[in-house]
Amino acid sequence: MSNRFLLFLLSALFFLAISCSRPPYHASNKRYKKQAKDYAKTIRQQPAVFAVSEAITPAWVGTTNFNMRKPNYVIIHHTAQNSCNETYKTFTLPQTQVSAHYVICKEGVVQHMLNDYLRAWHAGAGKWGNLTDVNSASIGIELDNNGFETFTTLQINSLLQLLDTLKRKYAIPTANFIGHADIAPTRKVDPNIYFPWKTLAGRGYGLWFGDTASISVPENLSNTNALRIIGYDVRDSIAATKAFKRHFLQDTSAVITDADKKVLFDLMNKSL
Repeated sequence: MSNRFLLFLLSALFFLAISCSRPPYHASNKRYKKQAKDYAKTIRQQPAVFAVSEAITPAWVGTTNFNMRKPNYVIIHHTAQNSCNETYKTFTLPQTQVSAHYVICKEGVVQHMLNDYLRAWHAGAGKWGNLTDVNSASIGIELDNNGFETFTTLQINSLLQLLDTLKRKYAIPTANFIGHADIAPTRKVDPNIYFPWKTLAGRGYGLWFGDTASISVPENLSNTNALRIIGYDVRDSIAATKAFKRHFLQDTSAVITDADKKVLFDLMNKSL
């Protein structure tokens, strides 16, 4: 066998191996497509006709007035893991039972993991105002961050671009951009005190307080009632207070100072 033929054969085998190799997450992508296809099949099914009696069987009438679910909230998380690849693995293993619509990596890469109209499993048990099934009404965004570090500029820039798209596409109210800790104060701290909520609020994604120097707080103001009006679940008022201070004051204490009370009062009025 000549050297030239051997080189040709090896090259052919190399390119064949490349062409036959499967991309990362091939198996989970295949499951995604199957699940989406199964849901599409369910949606296409004609609703059942319920006969009043054997003698009266109405013909089916399908309404033309419907659409897909419209997300009305955006919940921001940190991954509490050390890389996007770790998070991808977590979100593609069925046994973990967790997911999100988007993952944003430190270098600004945005991975859109689930169609916005489908229900991700990112919020868990949580509550905001009267909303108790947060997953059904929200889009979940995970930022690659272990919870104890600042977010990168590239990451936040990508987040702002994504939020602009989501807000315009789904007409999401300004007040409905919140964090995981806000909806689950007894269980979660993300996206934690390093997250730039003020920057987001300045762009129209989330509430923020104004100049509080001239604010006069009523003596009878109930901190718990103010937190409830903003949206917090106050069944554990200490946890709700910590979540509020983590979001708006970058503080992890549960003490409401006089200065904090002005912030609380201002945000309460913005939430009415």
